[in-house]
Amino acid sequence: MTYVTGFLSPVPEGNKQAYIDSAEFAWALFAEYGATAHWECWEEDVPDGEVTSFPMAVKREAGEKVVLSWLIWPDKAAADACFASMETDERWRDMDMPFDGKRMMWGGFDPVFVKTA
Repeated sequence: MTYVTGFLSPVPEGNKQAYIDSAEFAWALFAEYGATAHWECWEEDVPDGEVTSFPMAVKREAGEKVVLSWLIWPDKAAADACFASMETDERWRDMDMPFDGKRMMWGGFDPVFVKTA
């Protein structure tokens, strides 16, 4: 069954192109390991919250944008194999991360409702 890995990251506005370049580099590896889709979404309308919000979740600082990303996998096993490869496949070490990875969050999700037009 399809599996989704989601990410939320704070990225300095000035690093937008570097971030896109990094995502393009990563996509080649994700696809090789079985990912079927990769979305990177740059903050457009992301309000601050009073109790919780995307900016609060990543501790967004002045001059940063929130990026919402996800990968689609054929199944959890493919995702797990890909992420395990980050310890052994040296190509991952060549990937630039133009943001504070300590404030990035991620997780795996089992889709329960999917519709497309």
